[in-house]
Amino acid sequence: MSLKFGTSGLRGLSVDLTGRAAALYATAFGRYLLESGRIAANDEVLVGRDYRDSSPEIATNCIDALAAVGLRPVDCGAIATPALALDALERDRACLMVTGSHIPADRNGIKFYRPDGEIDKADEAAISREAVRLEQEGFSLPKKAAGYAADDGATEERYFRRNASLLPPLALKGLRVGVYQHSTVARDMLARILACHGAEVVALGRSDRFIPVDTEAVTSETLDFLSAWAAEHRLDAIVSADGDGDRPLVADERGNPLRGDLLGLISANFLGASVVVTPVTSNSGIEASGTFRVERTRVGSPYVIAGMNDALHKGEDRVMGFEANGGVLTASAFTVSGSTLEPLPTRDCALPILAALHAANVEKQPLSAVAAAYKLPVADADRLEDFPQATSSALMARLRSSPDALARFLAPIGDVASTSDIDGLRVTLGDGRIIHFRPSGNAPEMRCYVEATTSEAAKALLDQGLDAIRGFAATVP
Repeated sequence: MSLKFGTSGLRGLSVDLTGRAAALYATAFGRYLLESGRIAANDEVLVGRDYRDSSPEIATNCIDALAAVGLRPVDCGAIATPALALDALERDRACLMVTGSHIPADRNGIKFYRPDGEIDKADEAAISREAVRLEQEGFSLPKKAAGYAADDGATEERYFRRNASLLPPLALKGLRVGVYQHSTVARDMLARILACHGAEVVALGRSDRFIPVDTEAVTSETLDFLSAWAAEHRLDAIVSADGDGDRPLVADERGNPLRGDLLGLISANFLGASVVVTPVTSNSGIEASGTFRVERTRVGSPYVIAGMNDALHKGEDRVMGFEANGGVLTASAFTVSGSTLEPLPTRDCALPILAALHAANVEKQPLSAVAAAYKLPVADADRLEDFPQATSSALMARLRSSPDALARFLAPIGDVASTSDIDGLRVTLGDGRIIHFRPSGNAPEMRCYVEATTSEAAKALLDQGLDAIRGFAATVP
């Protein structure tokens, strides 16, 4: 099986995950929680899923497995990951979400949550060991569960109430906002949340076919849709999310997407954060853009959560985090609009969407002006898909082998001034530009991130970086 834990959850080809493999890992998850004392026999475990074709069957496999180990699975159906996680956290329940997030439709995955929140890297290792042990014991597909419970809609209502109280009454009145619905499981919830805050909502691009939307690498086709919709419907913004609703997409009045790390930065200022935890791939200008202290981590929500927990253990307050994809996590309670926003230490798309739109309405500026006022270095990113992981490993080994090897590789692009090896290889060039090479943690993809002073320079640097990767791949047998 080509299954592995990546930056957030278990991922692999749908054909490999469906059936026995899904049941195996759900069983391992249930047994691990029971044996570690985090849950007890007959406890509820919430199960959600996205709209991928393979997700209903995989969710059923997981429900059957959880029932077989003596737990009470609750089928929450198609639901956004942050809504599922919030309900489970506040009810002190474990949960799992069947989703491949933004990756192609032929792949899928499972995200696991303890009663106190998202699993960490140590949990991933323990669940993997339990899966190996089950295999050695001759694991077979469990019998169909009989009479398991179905959620009555209360799970989504908790998430709606949280976001309905996030802004002052009718704070978005006067804004005309498109919701690119595609196949995100958050599509109806986003429209409902925006409408409750007074925005005029225009539904766009709803699809019965699963469409993978990567908020870090928006496709040219999606960009064309966004710009056309913005002009046609005279929109102030267009918002959307990835497949499971934990990564936001916000485009301005021209249909140009705002960077995810900018959305995280806007959210940090909206919350009045004192500590911000974010991966090394987030914009290098964040440190100078607020009154908060910034901690950098490897890419992936488990690392951001670990960084937030470290800050809490040191006695810090008003701790939050975000990823370069725009997903915002809160580790502390925050007072916002006169009410308390309880912690939600998993990626959320609604908070950054609302924070950005609120900033535009309060400042009476178009979103493009709100974004430009931060004066961040211009960042860009893209990925090469269907890029063998063996080739990615060979490339990274070459770049790390010696300063001379790195210098030769980058010679057509620029001189190396400094490097960071926190996650992938991030290189600051002599003229201040930044280029970062990083293999995906959960898909056969090679990613490249860049920063420069202008969008034209960033695009040129990104093209050079991707061409250099392709050139290396052509030399690998």
